[in-house]
Amino acid sequence: MAPLTIGKHTVRYPLIQGGMGVRISAGRLAGHIAKNGGVGLVAAAGIALNSGLYTGKNFFQAETEAFKTELHKAYQIAPDGVIGVNVMVALADFEPLVKAAVEGGAKVIVCGAGLPMGLPELTADHPDVALVPIVSSLRAAQLIARKWLKAYHRLPDAVVVEDPDTAGGHLGEKLENIGTGEYDQYATVRAVKAFFHDECSATVPVIAAGGVWDRADLEHALAEGADGVQMASRFVCTEECDASDEFKRRYMGCTKEDIGLIMSPAGLPGRAILNNKDNIRQYDLDHQTPCRMGCLKKCSYKESGERFCIVTALDRAQRGDVDTGLVFCGSNAWKADRITTVRAIFYELFGDGGKL
Repeated sequence: MAPLTIGKHTVRYPLIQGGMGVRISAGRLAGHIAKNGGVGLVAAAGIALNSGLYTGKNFFQAETEAFKTELHKAYQIAPDGVIGVNVMVALADFEPLVKAAVEGGAKVIVCGAGLPMGLPELTADHPDVALVPIVSSLRAAQLIARKWLKAYHRLPDAVVVEDPDTAGGHLGEKLENIGTGEYDQYATVRAVKAFFHDECSATVPVIAAGGVWDRADLEHALAEGADGVQMASRFVCTEECDASDEFKRRYMGCTKEDIGLIMSPAGLPGRAILNNKDNIRQYDLDHQTPCRMGCLKKCSYKESGERFCIVTALDRAQRGDVDTGLVFCGSNAWKADRITTVRAIFYELFGDGGKL
């Protein structure tokens, strides 16, 4: 398979590891993905929690410090690898986290959960950093590209097209539009590629995200016009993943029917393992959990106490409390049946084991 080039950075294999917040994809996983020839991503959201840097009162300061620390860990594993970050636009500290990422040496910045209209301005002093928005529609890609061209005289270095019918975590689509059978991911992939070619006279790699689990899925994505794939859930049940063993066992123990949609207090639907969904909200009620962090720009829990505190729910699961914690996943998480390694997955996908 052809290598993947994003801006000035080339990896041996056409694979980006998806960002999984609250320390599911931190430095260790991102480093091993990069070591094996893919793009490894440290996810920004909630990275301070369970880091040893958060005291209960310094969330935003600890977030930027922990972000840089995890990037450093990743580069210790893969000094020459392509290591980047995933920063949700919906985060209250989006701008400081982007700046921390470039200061920490991130080579790629992937942004979803909103349109990163001002991202080029934040990275203007670091022109070698590749900028990659996540979209689910041609319209979103057009809005971003036209804004960036007009205001900053640049285009995205790649675009991730996420399938809301299969992807895990926060989804960039309205709840009522997910699962209707009307969304065609690869028609969107081809339309985005054609837009850049025809209107912008540019070749911009388009990455397919959501539902990619094995080599057959990878080959299908490439055959349908994608230049690469983004995979997240597949890497949870690895020795290198930063999640707790209990989190990984929840993947291995779930069924297809256990996976569904939940409304996040961020105002976005999310895909998760839901056989404990009543316990998530009840925990905050029983413990009168306050909003101590204000991690999201918009949050119904922060504003009115509606739903639950998502960052603490994700944090509990990452630490091992999967009975009251939130376990995000993609639609194929039920296929996980064992703990494996990043190296073994790369061998399955690409046949020669990558950069071992």
